[in-house]
Amino acid sequence: MEFLLVPFLGFAIAVAVIFIKQINQYERGVLFTIGKFSKILEPGWRIVIPVFQSVKKVDIRTKAVDVPDQEAITKDNIPVRINAVVYYKVQDAGKAVLEVESFYYAVSQIAQTTMRNAVGEVTLDELLQNRESIANKIKARVDTLTDPWGVDVEALELKDVVIPENLKRTISKEAEAEREKRSVIIKAEGEHIAATNLSKAANMMSKSPGALHLRTLQSINDLSSDQSNTTIWMVPVEGLEAMKGIASLTGKK
Repeated sequence: MEFLLVPFLGFAIAVAVIFIKQINQYERGVLFTIGKFSKILEPGWRIVIPVFQSVKKVDIRTKAVDVPDQEAITKDNIPVRINAVVYYKVQDAGKAVLEVESFYYAVSQIAQTTMRNAVGEVTLDELLQNRESIANKIKARVDTLTDPWGVDVEALELKDVVIPENLKRTISKEAEAEREKRSVIIKAEGEHIAATNLSKAANMMSKSPGALHLRTLQSINDLSSDQSNTTIWMVPVEGLEAMKGIASLTGKK
C-alpha cells in the first residue's frame, strides 16, 4: 500500500505543478483558451489546462519610465534637450495585452514624441517658467493616447531642460542688464520723490517769512555742534563790494 501511495503523491504533485498557476497579489492573469481571450484571473492559485489554455501575467503596480534626452526646437527656434519621467499603471490587464504589443515600450515612445511636439509649441521663456503646466499638458495628451490600452498615466515630470552654453551666457547678460535697468529706475524714482519733497518744503518756507531764517540758524547750530566740521560761507560779490565801500567811508572819517 505504501508503495502505491508514493507514486500517487508524485503524480498528484506533477499534476498540480502542470495545472496550477499562481497569480501574485500585484498581478493579473490574462487567460487564453485555444488562442482566444477567456477572462482575467484574480490573485491566487488558478487551474490552467495545458495545451488548451495559457496565461499571460500582467504587473499592475505603478511603473516609472525614464524618458531619455530628447532634442527639440522651441517656438522661437532655440534648440534644447529635455528629459522626463512618466509614472503609469495598468488599469485593464486585458486591453494591455490585447491592444498593444508592448505597453511599456509604447508608453515610452508616445511620451518622447509628445514631449517634442509640446516643446515646439512654446518659447524658451515659457518652457523655463511654466515647466509644471507644460508637464501637465504632456501628461494629459499621453494619458488620452494610452487609454485604449488600459493604461493610466498618473504623473509626468520634466526633470531637466538643457540649453546651449552660449545661450546661457546670453541669458545671464540679459538678466544682468535687467537688474541694472531696475536699479536705475529705482534710483531715478528716489531722486524724483526727493526733488518733489524739496520743492514742497521750499514752497512752504517761502510762504512763512521767518521759516528760511530759522532753517538757516538750525543748520548753523548743527554744524557748530561738531568740532570736526569746516564751515564755508559763500558771500556774493555785491556783498563784498558793499563791505569794502563801508570800510572806505569809515577810513575817510
